[in-house]
Amino acid sequence: MNGAAVRLTPLTARLLLRLVAADGEAVTARRLYLDVWQPTVELPHQDLRNRNEVQKRILELRRAFDRAGPGHGARILRTGRLPTARGAESTYRLDLSDDELDSVVFTRLVGDALRAAPASAVRLLTDALRLWRGRPLTEVRDEEFARAPVRRLTQLRETALRELIAGHTALGRYDLALPVAEQTARERPDDPEAAAALARLNARLRERHGDELLRHTLRGLRVDVVVVRGDLFDQEDANLVVGFSDTFDTSTDDVVISRESVQGQLVDRLFEGRHRLLADHLRRGLREVAPLATESVRAKPRGRRIRYPIGTAVPVPVGRRRVFALAYSRLGNDLRARSAPADLRLSLERLWPSVALHGLFRPVAIPLIGAGLSRLVELDHTQLLSLIVETFTESLRQDPAVCPELRIVVRDGELERTDLSAVEAHLRGADERGPVLPPTGTV
Repeated sequence: MNGAAVRLTPLTARLLLRLVAADGEAVTARRLYLDVWQPTVELPHQDLRNRNEVQKRILELRRAFDRAGPGHGARILRTGRLPTARGAESTYRLDLSDDELDSVVFTRLVGDALRAAPASAVRLLTDALRLWRGRPLTEVRDEEFARAPVRRLTQLRETALRELIAGHTALGRYDLALPVAEQTARERPDDPEAAAALARLNARLRERHGDELLRHTLRGLRVDVVVVRGDLFDQEDANLVVGFSDTFDTSTDDVVISRESVQGQLVDRLFEGRHRLLADHLRRGLREVAPLATESVRAKPRGRRIRYPIGTAVPVPVGRRRVFALAYSRLGNDLRARSAPADLRLSLERLWPSVALHGLFRPVAIPLIGAGLSRLVELDHTQLLSLIVETFTESLRQDPAVCPELRIVVRDGELERTDLSAVEAHLRGADERGPVLPPTGTV
């Protein structure tokens, strides 16, 4: 009572369960004795002794209920009289409010959920299933008087599980629906409907992941690191990162920039081949950046001649999202781009603060930067991918709101030479270290 366990004698516990099974209906003392004591023979003149046995257990129950407060026993366990052919018989029934018996609360919550919208139904069903602690009325489940309520509550739980799967599915939360479906299939191995529901969910999850190869939610943050197989420019819900040289050239003439490069695809696919329009956006973004040097026409006859610092990140608006043009290589006067591991690390370290400032808290998609024409031969594909992840997770230690999702897009040819297990290991290590958040408060 009041959260404390109360020890009852075995017969008294069976009598309580018999009254619970009656679901609020009155039960005669004679019926209670027959169901609880289960006498094998009826002796003559035994009725008075039987009633006394029942009354002793009723008194024990009332004393137990009284531990919740004086008078609770008489309020909860009611006595009545019922005229019968044998004369008036004493009856007993449990008179509980809706929140005093788990089975009643469970029934109400499931009933409310069946009439609710999906989000509310999920909450109600989750609350209801938390009350389930195994098969109801376990100690007397095989007794005739218990079969109907046990069957009703068991069927109601099956309904709750089925509706919880449907609710999560309607909300697009297949990951939450899956363990419920797995539990249902385990409990009902011969039920074709349970097996079919599990198969449908697994198919939905495979379809949702699509080309997704890895997904890791960083502990303590609402930030995901994702690796997908595909095309950078198909990531239409995300800001994009595109690598540039320090001159920010845009002319896709296959001399300065190859049309097959990521920069060339940027011009063709997001700017419809209008490289001057992209150049205008870049010039506006570079107004606040001090140039490092300007090449002469003789030294560099082709392409742009103003050089900017490695690590310069220019946010270019494209509709409602941004393309972050990142200078991570140097374009020599021979029109060959060159970079080094230190250049790439510096560029990535400077990228993430720019994403936090200008990225509108959208997902960010980045290719395996450094794997193309920049001749960054010191790092293999796994090391390039790990460097992107490492600098990103380190940036979260300074600003955990850089973006909600880092999506690294790997092409098929790159994937063959990339070990994703190394990336997983780094992410697990980042979880163990935990985010180091900037101090709060004022001095």
